Amino acid sequence: MTDARLLSADEAAFIAAARSDDTAQFALVTERHRRELQVHCYRMLANYEDAQDMTQETFLRAWNKRESFEGRAALRTWLYRIATNACLDFLEKRNDRTAVPSELPDPGSEMLYLQPYPDRMLPEDPQESVVARETIELAFIVAVQHLPPRQRAVFILRDVLGWPASKAADALELTVASVTSALQRARVTMRERLPGRRLDWRSPATHELSDDERSVVKSYIDAHERNDLSGLMSLLRDDLRFAMLPDLGTVIMTAEDAVDGWVSGGLFQRGYDDWRGITTTVNRMPAAVLYRRTPDAPEYRLFAIAVLRIVDRKIADLTGFDATDKPWLGLPPTLSSDGVPIVDEAGAGAAVTEVTAEWSTPTS
Repeated sequence: MTDARLLSADEAAFIAAARSDDTAQFALVTERHRRELQVHCYRMLANYEDAQDMTQETFLRAWNKRESFEGRAALRTWLYRIATNACLDFLEKRNDRTAVPSELPDPGSEMLYLQPYPDRMLPEDPQESVVARETIELAFIVAVQHLPPRQRAVFILRDVLGWPASKAADALELTVASVTSALQRARVTMRERLPGRRLDWRSPATHELSDDERSVVKSYIDAHERNDLSGLMSLLRDDLRFAMLPDLGTVIMTAEDAVDGWVSGGLFQRGYDDWRGITTTVNRMPAAVLYRRTPDAPEYRLFAIAVLRIVDRKIADLTGFDATDKPWLGLPPTLSSDGVPIVDEAGAGAAVTEVTAEWSTPTS
């Protein structure tokens, strides 16, 4: 018992490992918090690879500071404090982690460093780890990035994790008054960036795809596989927001302009007209993974992932990412001619087949 607080088994094991310099036990205890800490870092940084690095940095700092943990606060709280400050230190040093002006008519900026977050790496229990659908969706992640770093940290600690002001102030070495003021400013910005969205971020929401979402994603993939431009056009809203990261330029366009632009850019032309796709989710959002086969290739190779926001059975937002350099998404690198994931002799790809949400039925 420390300061009238009973230690959990994890905390007692952590203290024992720290006192005995038992690195194996230390790693075992802290590893249980990896996924939720990584999600926390992702909310701070909007980049999966940066979040991975800062989670590792958190564990390194925790080891170096292990003797300072006395159990007055929960181990989870202590680790979140270290992770938050690791992210703040990272942002202070990285000038390339700033937004660039948007070309859209509404004022704002774009995050060229934004990366998708694989659902398979989210904590398994959304209730306990405070992972609500809204706080991992791309729109939320982008909105948070418009907050100055320390204001961002206050908002996430207070309104996402539900920390009291005194606890957040202690973690960030601020006064309670400063935390309260920063939170008020952050909430104004978030309301501006996410109009009409609920503000109770701590209430978990479902992450299962609805029937409408499944239907639209399947139709989106079918349209690619059949080179059905009119069918693809029918799925898009006339105020579609489209971005292909890391290219600059989120644009709002009509469905016809969107399809015409993709065709003029080479899609559905020779070499870009033989597609297969699978349905999955990233950032708790429906996504279509597209595979392309060139005329001289026997198999389909991973090409891009389109993360979709679907409203009234129409695609309202389409954020595309190059999927070829993101092995952490856990996607099969190739599909056979009939759309089945290819597993090499060493078994590579077997695990990702199990974790990908759904496989679409290839059309002929």
